[in-house]
Amino acid sequence: MAFSPTSRAKGISAAAVVAVAALTLAGCSAGGSTNDASGGAITIGTTDKVTSLDPAGSYDNGSFAVQNQVFPFLMNTPYGSPDVEPDIATKAEFTSPTEYTVTLKPGLKWANGNDLTSSDVKFSFDRQLAIADDNGPSSLLYNLDSVAAPDDTTVVFTLKQADDQIFPQILSSPAGPIVDEDSLSATELTSDDDIVKANAFAGQYVITSYDFNNLVGYKANKDYEGLLGAAKTDVVNVKYYADASNLKLDIQQGNIDVAFRSLSATDIEDLRGNDKVKVVDGPGGELRYVVFNFDTQPFGAKTAEADPAKALAVRQAVADLVDREEIATQVYKGTYTPVYSYVPAGLTGATEPLKSLYGNGEGGPDVDKAKATLAAAGVTAPLVLNLQYSNDHYGPSSGDEYALVKDQLEASGLFTVNLQTTEWVQYTKDRTSDVYPAYQLGWFPDYSDADNYLTPFFLEGGFLKNHYSDPEVDALILKQAVTADPAERTKLIEDIQDKVAAQLSTVPLLQGAQVAVTGTGVTGTSDTLDASFKFRYAALAKG
Repeated sequence: MAFSPTSRAKGISAAAVVAVAALTLAGCSAGGSTNDASGGAITIGTTDKVTSLDPAGSYDNGSFAVQNQVFPFLMNTPYGSPDVEPDIATKAEFTSPTEYTVTLKPGLKWANGNDLTSSDVKFSFDRQLAIADDNGPSSLLYNLDSVAAPDDTTVVFTLKQADDQIFPQILSSPAGPIVDEDSLSATELTSDDDIVKANAFAGQYVITSYDFNNLVGYKANKDYEGLLGAAKTDVVNVKYYADASNLKLDIQQGNIDVAFRSLSATDIEDLRGNDKVKVVDGPGGELRYVVFNFDTQPFGAKTAEADPAKALAVRQAVADLVDREEIATQVYKGTYTPVYSYVPAGLTGATEPLKSLYGNGEGGPDVDKAKATLAAAGVTAPLVLNLQYSNDHYGPSSGDEYALVKDQLEASGLFTVNLQTTEWVQYTKDRTSDVYPAYQLGWFPDYSDADNYLTPFFLEGGFLKNHYSDPEVDALILKQAVTADPAERTKLIEDIQDKVAAQLSTVPLLQGAQVAVTGTGVTGTSDTLDASFKFRYAALAKG
């Protein structure tokens, strides 16, 4: 990678490039300008809700989409690349096996006029660890021991384990936004309104108006001095939709310039034939899962009938019964494909242990195997399973997806499924509070490495907060992150997949492609739909 001249870093960079080339995802974007940039203001439409502008309080795609535009990062990915480079820094390198030193550009400013110094950087990472919000990304900082700011432009990260192969990528992830220490609290989350009022921004854009999950107005930040350069569009507005059908209607009628996350597969298929819009696909690696809460699932640790062997049998029976191919074709029209592991196909180290362990051994369902699994564990069927999904975060097809999962489980005669839905803002609170015994989750990668599909989920329980924990898995995850030899690291990643597949903390279902739909006059969409998995409004213009 460009952040460091060391050969071990370059090895990861090359692997990431090869891996991402095999993935198929898509995104969206917009741009325009009222001043000297091309065209006019751009309006983006989305159903992807914000939970919190505070980087310590959110770990979801909707919130990170906003944070990417307005907060600075030490490391970032240039357009068209998955590899991180210094953003508001002049250099970043390992100065010892456990010290990663970043040198900031001199004279940086927040949009409110405050100086942006190494003290802000230390503050940002210290508060992530101090707050450790259940819905935040602090789990990504598992290897960070301390942060020092010896002078205004120098930041020294001391790591717990040496030779960390992932840490530079983490600095570009949802754990990496730098915040103004004079505007945000050190010990608790700061409200969206307070952040906006303080004008505590130093990214490519500042927020000029903020109506929570209704409309957000952005204006290009003339003082941005980072890697990505000046915005091509001066004014961007983002409109939030409760109903994807209205999002489709507005993009096809030209009322908005971009529709990004999430239209139904049927709508996308229809829009591909509409010459008034462009459908743009790009690389990526989204996964969809069913997550089990190990405390509250049937026979979970805190239920009246607690029995770990029976609880595992329930998870195994679900894995035996789901028909991924039917979901992919019937619900998603091929925009998602079946996945049989925790690392998406195409990334280095990806294997398919779920295919051989469950169902018919070839990826399909097997009712007889599920019956035998439950019977061997002494589980009497039919078994009641409470299953939750979000009706507004993962697109309008989620209802059809989980209705089909319900049908597949119930058709076996082994389950009675109580299917329920909740809007995303409440959903994020409930899922970490043991409300849902089993629930839908989608994962959008923070960086293009297998580690990002393992560490956040399984290291010491991760952000799932589903009470899964395995010391052997923890040790393997920590070891792969500091293993410089590519072949040895790949073997460790494969071993982790095998172990978590046998335990089934989650049941992966689908690997996704996302799609952006734009007006024909919008340019630059393909520039930002890259393997960084970030969607930057500043790359786009309308003219």
